[in-house]
Amino acid sequence: MEPVILSDANIIDKLNNVLQQLKKTFVGKDDIIDLMGICLAGRENLFLLGPPGTAKSAMVRELARHIKGKTFEYLLTRFTEPNELFGPFDIRKLRDGDLVTNTDGMLPEASLVFLDELLNANSAILNSLLMALNEKIFRRGKETKKLPALIFIGASNHLPEEESLQALFDRFLIRVHCGNVDPAQLEKVLHAGWDMEQTTETDYTGITEEEVRHLQSLTTSIDLSIVRPAYIELVQLLRNAGVLISDRRAVKLQRLIAASALLCNRRTALRSDLWVLRYIWDTEEQQEVIAGIVNAAVATDDSHPQQHPRANINSAPDADTIYEEVLQMTEQWDTASGAERSLIKDRLRYLNGRSEWISNETQRNYVLQPIEELWQKIIQTV
Repeated sequence: MEPVILSDANIIDKLNNVLQQLKKTFVGKDDIIDLMGICLAGRENLFLLGPPGTAKSAMVRELARHIKGKTFEYLLTRFTEPNELFGPFDIRKLRDGDLVTNTDGMLPEASLVFLDELLNANSAILNSLLMALNEKIFRRGKETKKLPALIFIGASNHLPEEESLQALFDRFLIRVHCGNVDPAQLEKVLHAGWDMEQTTETDYTGITEEEVRHLQSLTTSIDLSIVRPAYIELVQLLRNAGVLISDRRAVKLQRLIAASALLCNRRTALRSDLWVLRYIWDTEEQQEVIAGIVNAAVATDDSHPQQHPRANINSAPDADTIYEEVLQMTEQWDTASGAERSLIKDRLRYLNGRSEWISNETQRNYVLQPIEELWQKIIQTV
């Protein structure tokens, strides 16, 4: 039988279908899943920041199942050695005086690499990781090997604290926060999780490694000429706001802008494709500042039928919205039933956590005051 040759549009649809399947499985994680797709098509690295139990590993594993290729996953500790990631020396060849690494089943053979607790990396593996992440090359002694990795995904529950880890963190172009899902969506989470438990391996449809590589090659053909003046202006605005965007990062970000256009079945980038720059923060405090600047740049673009759906969605917490909701819950508390009070407490915990992500101190305190007052009221009622 002759192999079926898919068109570019068919392959793009296959990746978009994979992303849609992931969104059905992981409720409330649409932004992370969209960014996985963008980074996969753009062949850039993604960093997930969030506490344990927020489905970081599960999402990566599910993405890996839909890509028909080899996957390498490892939980890093301060004592992780290079052999654990890249493989040990081949003993048979070592006897002959040749230092050759046996990479079978290790990072150098994988098409998708997931490094959990990435920022536990020590100096022994730092240089090898930096080259692998930046140049997709593994070098050890006289050995030099081009890596087949389509994407590296790193995860941690904290940001880098040591100067030596900043270079490692810098190799992840896109950073996204992965938190607990809104309690209002808990029922959907439970249903989706239960359905996932009953899914068999044969239920998976996906995209091949070769097809992803084809998409990655297509990003270089996207016309950026229309959006480039706006992109240059945006980079300057972000630099003036204190966001460190090196020339190297500015060049590489173009691949993600192109990937946004590609996944919308366009061959020309639009101003709205600049939405990906919301996720280039270095610190938690920068998130709201960057989002505000990027949103203002994207908002000036006219609506387009093929605009990326993430372009006009801002996941940053809104102080006024949280404030109004807390006041409403305060009014409801006195007349609420036992079950309703449990829901209010769960929601309040969630909003309390969201409020901590408001970088403006005045706005954060403005929201935390009624939250604290409601907590006091709850304590006195119990």
